[in-house]
Amino acid sequence: MIEALKQLVAIPSVTGAPAEPGMPYGKAVHDALEKALQLCSDLGFRTKKVGDFLGYAEIGQGEELMGILAHLDVVPPGNGWDHDPFGGEVAGDAIYGRGVVDDKGPAVAAMYAMKDILDAGKPLNKRVRLIFGCQEEEGDWDDMEYYKEHEEIPSFGFTPDADFPATYGEKGIMMVSVSMDAAASGFKEISGGTAANMVADHAKAVLSDGTVLEEQGKSAHGSMPEQGENAITKLMEKAAEMDCPFAKFYMDKIGWTLDGSKFGAGLCDEASGKLTFSVGKIAIENDRVVMKVDIRYPVTFEQEDVLRPMKAAAAEWGASVESEMWMKPVYMDEHGPVIEKLMEAYREVTGDSTPASVMGGGTYARAMDNIVAFGPVFPGRECTEHKPNECILIEDLEKAREIYRLAIEKLACE
Repeated sequence: MIEALKQLVAIPSVTGAPAEPGMPYGKAVHDALEKALQLCSDLGFRTKKVGDFLGYAEIGQGEELMGILAHLDVVPPGNGWDHDPFGGEVAGDAIYGRGVVDDKGPAVAAMYAMKDILDAGKPLNKRVRLIFGCQEEEGDWDDMEYYKEHEEIPSFGFTPDADFPATYGEKGIMMVSVSMDAAASGFKEISGGTAANMVADHAKAVLSDGTVLEEQGKSAHGSMPEQGENAITKLMEKAAEMDCPFAKFYMDKIGWTLDGSKFGAGLCDEASGKLTFSVGKIAIENDRVVMKVDIRYPVTFEQEDVLRPMKAAAAEWGASVESEMWMKPVYMDEHGPVIEKLMEAYREVTGDSTPASVMGGGTYARAMDNIVAFGPVFPGRECTEHKPNECILIEDLEKAREIYRLAIEKLACE
């Protein structure tokens, strides 16, 4: 299992690469898909490449189909690594590399859980299909749309791309562009961040008077901005002291808050908690300073509940707000049969009674009905996805493999 993961991590399948002939998401993502399918074929699974967009591996028999939705694309490595982000290095009791948590590691754990079932001769009365998506991190999920147009849709299943024990709800997701005319902004040049859904770990700017500012921060997943240190905010704080208009707007309406409250969007509900607000990128585009913001809003609210107050607040400073991407919330029955079986498997392996939860992250659970997020991060573990030195304990990967095996048996054998 670890050797297979090393092979996948070594392929730098960073999301958003330019398309090439027969490779809509670039050569590296294409190579990762080919490698994953080859690994599964070598293990005795039935495999299929679905167009050039994604692929799957399948075991079992029966009319009904259970799906396990994973993805092979990764966010950019960013800065601050002590290990090669594409080295798959085992150091101490953990394996390091971009994707070992999100989502190559869990994909391989599910792959080997399926192998364990085959090796044990466990009879399945349903087919189990491990689907390898290729553009989960950035884009419109046209890989999943292509799959749904051309292939059988699972009746139920899980995506190993979040936390244990199980996730029955996901906040709404918006990627929002906040912009101002560059000539009025106070910046001659500005750049920062590497991806909209990552806390910016670097920022650099030249003010209108020629002053150069540069800041370093700490990256984290955009849904958990409290775990990072935003370099753009650090830079804006200094620029605002120098009377830079855009920076003064930034500190007035964003500052160090992470819940959208200064921007008028401080929403909260009992089911899923507070909205999260994370500035991921900034640049000058088409003579405007453009900032990309990752917003995760509570499940009981609508998109306009976020946009309306933000647009009004931005207008006070001569700025504009536009939604560039939106995914509606997911909210399911916490006591439904799929989550109940997943929770049984988790508790039998771990003995932990932590309840299922709602999260801010966005997973392929949104792509199909009756899919829920399930692992691989255990309660109490630091979540290192989208961060420098992304890593997972080998013990946790092995435990996830055991949980996934038992979950598959409960859902596809009984």
